[in-house]
Amino acid sequence: MANTGRCIMIVNPASGTVSKHRIIPHICKRLDRSGIDYTIKSTRYPGHAKILARQAADDGYDTVIAVGGDGTVNETASGLVGTSTALAIIPTGSGNGLARHLGIPVDIDSAIRVMAKGNIIDADYGTANDKPFFCTFGVGFDAAVSERCARQKRRGILMYLKNTINEYMKFSPEEYTIEANGQKITDRAFLIVVCNASQYGNNTFVAPYASVSDGELDITIVHAGNAITQAFVGVDMLTGFIGKNALVDTIRTTSAVIRRTDSGAAHIDGDAIEMPPLIDIKCHPGKLKVFAPTKSTRFIPFVTPTVLFFRDILLSVRHLLPNAK
Repeated sequence: MANTGRCIMIVNPASGTVSKHRIIPHICKRLDRSGIDYTIKSTRYPGHAKILARQAADDGYDTVIAVGGDGTVNETASGLVGTSTALAIIPTGSGNGLARHLGIPVDIDSAIRVMAKGNIIDADYGTANDKPFFCTFGVGFDAAVSERCARQKRRGILMYLKNTINEYMKFSPEEYTIEANGQKITDRAFLIVVCNASQYGNNTFVAPYASVSDGELDITIVHAGNAITQAFVGVDMLTGFIGKNALVDTIRTTSAVIRRTDSGAAHIDGDAIEMPPLIDIKCHPGKLKVFAPTKSTRFIPFVTPTVLFFRDILLSVRHLLPNAK
């Protein structure tokens, strides 16, 4: 029997780009083979995963398994913070930022093996005006892209790239004031990202050295530049060299306040949301129990992103093979 206790598996049928009707039987087969005792609950509306997760914790379940992307993980984790029930992630979304940060493979069999080993860590989470995030919270360009994506039904990396390019052609930076660690910074910024984890998803590293268990948040500020210099920030996110970019500053803090002129777009773990001019940021250390691999890998710019890129390519090829298991 795997070291997971009683489990509830929460499935978001709408998340990601792969039909859950096809992958859920495969997940159940692997869970059965691993000796994991579980029941299945499907979400029916936004916010339902949080309700199901909190009910599972109140009913004494040991583990809640989130099957979906970062939105599903956010809702599920929001229902588990401050409880003794642990979160397990089977990443089937389009970005899978938190799972990738933790080192949970975006492969069903491998993700279940991580859970079956029973290694649980105490992870931090952040809040923006009391709304929880477990990966990233952002305003500026990335929030505008998230808002654009939310208006469309199609998902996937190609659609995200298309929306990013279209938004980039017309986006105008705003002026922000950030107060943190007793200091105040006022400047026009292309984007501001508050990071509990190291990446947005798809191995796009916005804060390569962020940790979910250090009791702090990493705020990445990308100052306004020209079209070319701002584009190179995106390249540095993919290679892991963002910390060396002249347009980028990083603040590590337990709390902060972000001010802007008007209400506007923001994103929480990739999902678009409207936020007022004043945004209160806080870190909540060690409040979420989550399954993670027993070994962590040190981040090395260019090397780590390259290894992860080819790993994803090999995984995609394997899934295309007719006899892949």
